[in-house]
Amino acid sequence: MKAGMKNEENRTRKALRNILWNYGNQFLTLLLSFASRTVFIWTFGVEYLGLNGIFSDVLGMLSLTDLGLNSAMVYSFYAPLAHRDRTKLAALVGFYRKIYLGIALGVFLLGLCLIPVLPHLLHTERAIPHLTLYYLFALANVASSYLFVYKTSMLTADQKGYIFTRVSMLVNMAKVLAQVVCMLVFANYVLYLALDLAGNLLTNAVASWQTGRLYPFLRERAVLAEKDRMEIWRTIFSGSVYKISSVLLNATDNILISVLVSTAAVGIYSNYLLIQTKATMLYSILFTSITASIGNLIVQAAAKERFQVFRVEQMVSSLICLIFIPEYVLLVDDFIGLWLGDAYILPKAVVFAIGLNMYLSCILQPLWSYREATGLYRRTKYMMLLCAFLNLLLSVWLGLRWGIFGILLASGLSRLLTYVWYEPYLLFESYFGARPTRYYLGLARDFVLIALWSAVLYGILSAFAVQSWIAWGAKAAAVLVLSAAFSLAVHRRVSDFHLLTNRFRAILASKKAGER
Repeated sequence: MKAGMKNEENRTRKALRNILWNYGNQFLTLLLSFASRTVFIWTFGVEYLGLNGIFSDVLGMLSLTDLGLNSAMVYSFYAPLAHRDRTKLAALVGFYRKIYLGIALGVFLLGLCLIPVLPHLLHTERAIPHLTLYYLFALANVASSYLFVYKTSMLTADQKGYIFTRVSMLVNMAKVLAQVVCMLVFANYVLYLALDLAGNLLTNAVASWQTGRLYPFLRERAVLAEKDRMEIWRTIFSGSVYKISSVLLNATDNILISVLVSTAAVGIYSNYLLIQTKATMLYSILFTSITASIGNLIVQAAAKERFQVFRVEQMVSSLICLIFIPEYVLLVDDFIGLWLGDAYILPKAVVFAIGLNMYLSCILQPLWSYREATGLYRRTKYMMLLCAFLNLLLSVWLGLRWGIFGILLASGLSRLLTYVWYEPYLLFESYFGARPTRYYLGLARDFVLIALWSAVLYGILSAFAVQSWIAWGAKAAAVLVLSAAFSLAVHRRVSDFHLLTNRFRAILASKKAGER
C-alpha cells in the first residue's frame, strides 16, 4: 500500500514539474511568436506567410516516412523504465538509432523529389523568387530533426520532458531575437530560414547530449531480442497507418486553401491558426505532460484506478473547455483586428468552424493521453484512415462551395463521423471494463453548452466595439469570469466533479503529511 502511494506521489510530482516547464515554454513561445510574426508580415508580406504554411503542410506529408515510430518508441520504453532494465533500454535505443538515421535520409531524398510540384501548389499574384532555395532550408530543418529524436524520447518516457523544454526555451528565445534583428536590419528571407535551422539543430543537439549524461548506459552495446524486434515492427505497422491518417487529416488544409482559394488566404488563415495552435498547446499541456505517468499507471495499476484517473482528467477537460472555446471564438477577431488590421479578419463562420475543431481537439485530450500510453492506436488505425479519406472528399466538395469555411467544417464533420465515437468505445471496453454511454452523453452535453453559451455571450458583447487593447482586455476578462462561473455552476452537479475535488484534497493531504 505504501509503495503504491509512493509511486502515485512520484508520478504526480513528475507530471506537475513537466506541466510547469511546458507552460513556461509555451507562454514564452507565444510572446516570441507574435513578435516574430508581426515583424515577418511587415518585412515579407502575407504571401510569404502563406508560403510558410504551404511548406509546413508539404513537409508534414514527408513525416509519413517515420511511420508513426515515435509513439511506438516511447510506448516501448515504459515497461523497461518501470522495471529498470538498462540492458533492454540500451538495446532499444541502438535499434531506433539505425532506423531514424535511415528516416532522416529518406525524408531528405523524398523532399527533393517534391521540388517540381511546388509551383503547382501556389496561387499568388506574383512569382516568388528563389522558391527552391527556400524550400531546401525548410526541408533540411525537418530532416535534421530525426537525427536526435531516438535519444530525447527517453526523456519523455521517463517523465523528464522538462529537460528538453528547458533547453528549447533558452535556444528558442535566442533564435527568435536573432531572426527579428535579421528581418529588421537585412530583410533577408534566406538568413531568416538559416537561423531557424541553426536554432533547431542546437536545441536537439544539446538535449541529446544531456540525455547521454543522464543515461550513460545507453552507450553500451546491446542486441534487441528477435521477439522484441518483431513486436516493435508490428507496432510500427499500426502506427504507420495511424500516421498516414493523421497527416492526411491535419496537413492538407493549407494546401487545399492555397489551391481552391489563394496562397494569400493561407497567410491570413495562418494567423488564426497560430493563435489556435498555441492556445490548444497550452490546453493540451495538462494532458500530454502526464502521458508518461499514465504509461506507468497502465503497467502498475488495476483497471478501477485507471478509470478513476481518466474520469478526473475528463472532468478537468469539460470544465476548462466551457471557458476555453468561448474565449477563442469571441475574442480572436478583435485580437487580429488590433494586431494586424481589419484586412486580416476572416468571416465569423470560419471562426465558428475553427471553434468546432478546437473543441474536438481539446475535449478529447484525456482520451488521447490514454491512447498513447496504452498503445490503443494499434487498434484504431483503420478508423483514422477512413476519417482521413472522408476529410479529403468533404474538404474538396465543401471547399468548392464555401471556401475556407467548407474546408475547415469538413475536418470537424469527418472527425465526428469516425474516431470521436470509435476510440472511446475501444478504450472503455478494453481498459476500463465499462460502457462509454455516459462519456458520449457528456461530449454531446458539453458541445451544446459551449455553443449556446457562446451564442449568449456573443449576443451580449457584440454591441461593445473593441478599439483598444485595454477594451480587448476588459472583454477578455468579462468572458473569462462569466464563463468560469457558468462552467462551475453546470459541472458541480455532475458526479465526476466530486471525484476531481476529492483527488485534489487527497494530494493536499498527502503533501501536508509529508511536510510534517
